[in-house]
Amino acid sequence: MEAANKRAFWQRLFQLQPDFRLSAWLLLRLLALIYLVAFASLYGQIAGLIGPDGILPFEQVLDRAYRSEGWQAWLQLPNLFWFNASDLALKTAILAGCVFSLLLLFDRLSQFSAIMLFVLYLSLYHAGQIFLSFQWDSLLLEAGFLGIFLVSGPSLWLILLYEWLLFRFRFMSGMSKLLSGDPSWSGFSALQHYFETQPLPHIGAWYAHQFPSWLHQLGVGFTFFTELLVPFLIFMPRRWRIAAAMITIFMQLLIIATSNHAYVNLLVIVLCVLLLDDRIIRRLLPRWLHQAGKGEVREPGLIKSGLTLISGLLIVFVSCTALYMYATRSFLPEPVMRVANWTQSWGIGHIYHIFPTMQTSRQELVIQGSNDGTNWQDYEFKFKPGAVSEPPGFIVPHHPRLDWMMWFVPTQSGRQLQWFRQFQHQLKKGSPAVLDLLAHNPFPDKPPRFLRVQAYDYRFTTPEQRQQSGDWWRSDYLGLFPYVAPRRP
Repeated sequence: MEAANKRAFWQRLFQLQPDFRLSAWLLLRLLALIYLVAFASLYGQIAGLIGPDGILPFEQVLDRAYRSEGWQAWLQLPNLFWFNASDLALKTAILAGCVFSLLLLFDRLSQFSAIMLFVLYLSLYHAGQIFLSFQWDSLLLEAGFLGIFLVSGPSLWLILLYEWLLFRFRFMSGMSKLLSGDPSWSGFSALQHYFETQPLPHIGAWYAHQFPSWLHQLGVGFTFFTELLVPFLIFMPRRWRIAAAMITIFMQLLIIATSNHAYVNLLVIVLCVLLLDDRIIRRLLPRWLHQAGKGEVREPGLIKSGLTLISGLLIVFVSCTALYMYATRSFLPEPVMRVANWTQSWGIGHIYHIFPTMQTSRQELVIQGSNDGTNWQDYEFKFKPGAVSEPPGFIVPHHPRLDWMMWFVPTQSGRQLQWFRQFQHQLKKGSPAVLDLLAHNPFPDKPPRFLRVQAYDYRFTTPEQRQQSGDWWRSDYLGLFPYVAPRRP
C-alpha cells in the first residue's frame, strides 16, 4: 500500500497539468521575447566590452584560466568561446540567440531552441564577466533552463520550480534589505533617495522624486509588503496565487514607470504567468490564441522525468544552501560549497538581493581628454546623466552595460577600479570598439595625450528650479577622481 502511494505521488508530481497548458505556452513565448531583447541589446556592445580590443577581453580570461586549471577550466567556465573569442564569434553567438528566440517565439523547433538559448546565454554570461554579472542575467538563465523542460508541458514539479524561482527573487530582495541594517530602509526613507540615486533614472523618476515624503514612506512599506509577505501567497490556493500575481505585476509596472532596470521587471511579470491558470489566461488573450498549446503532448518518459527531478532537486538544494549562507553569514562544509559554486557556474541556484542598501548621494564621473594639459574636452556617454539640461531618457528594456557600470565606480572598490582603469587605457589607445560605446568622442583623429576624471554631485532639481532654469539636474563639483571621498554605500 505504501509503495503504491509513493508511486501515485511521483506520478502526480510529473503528470501534465491540463489547466496550465495555455499558461505554459504563453510563458515560453514571452520568455522568448525576453531572450530576444537580451541578445539584441548586447549586439552593439559586446565588442567594446569583452572583444579582443574591448575593455575586458574574454580571450585573456580563457588563457589565464586554462594555464591555471587545465581542462577543468572548461567545467568551471562553461562557454562556447574556448577556441574562438573574436568579435565575430561573439556577435555570431548573439545573432544565433536572436534566431533561436524567434524560433521559440513562433513555436518552431521549440525544444532545441530552448536548449540553444540557454547554452548561448550561459556562454555570454561567463564571457561578459562583470558586465553580465547582474541578477537579471542569472534570473533569465534559470528561467530559461526550466523552460527547456517546460516545452514538453507543465508538470506539477515544473510549476513548483518556477514558483520557487519567483519566490526566491522576491523574498530574498526583501530579506536582504532587512539583513543589511541600512538605515534608509529601516527608517522608511529609502524612496526619498532612490529615484535620483538609482543607476539610470528616466523622466518618471524626476516626477516620483517630487512626491511628498509621506507617500515615499508609504512606498517603502508597500515594497516590504510585496517582497516579504506576498511571496508566500505563491504557494497557497488559487485565489491567493492570483492575488500574488496581480500585486507583483502591479509593483513591476510601478518600477518600470520610475526606473530603467533593463528587462528584469518584464521577466518577473513573465514568471507570474504560471500563477494564473488557463481560465484567466483565456480572458487576457485574443480568442484566436485560445487553442495554442493544445496540440498533442505526450507524458514525459522516464529519462526526461528523471532529468527534471534531478535538476530540480539540485536547484532546490543549492538555492537553499545559498539562502542559508546569505541569511546567517556563515559557511557550510567545503564539499557543499563546491557543489553550490559549480552549480551556480552553470547558471542555476543563484541568490538574489535587489537594492539591499540605498545610496543617499549620486556621484557622476566626467572623463576628459587633452593634448596640452590645459584645454580639456568631455567624452559623452549615451545614457547616463551628463548635461544637466538633458531629461533622463526611458530605455526599457535595453541595458547599456557600460553606462550602468559607471554607476558603481564611485564606490572605489578594487573590482570597479580595475575595469575602469582598463576602460581608460582603451580610450588612450583609441580603441574603435570601445569608443563605439560612447555618444561622442572628442578626439576622432587621434587619442589625447592626457586623461582625467572629474567627480560631481548630482541632484534632481525641484519643480521651481526646473521652471527657472529648464534643468533636470543640478551639479556640484567634488574634485578630481579618485581623490574624492568614495560613495558609501
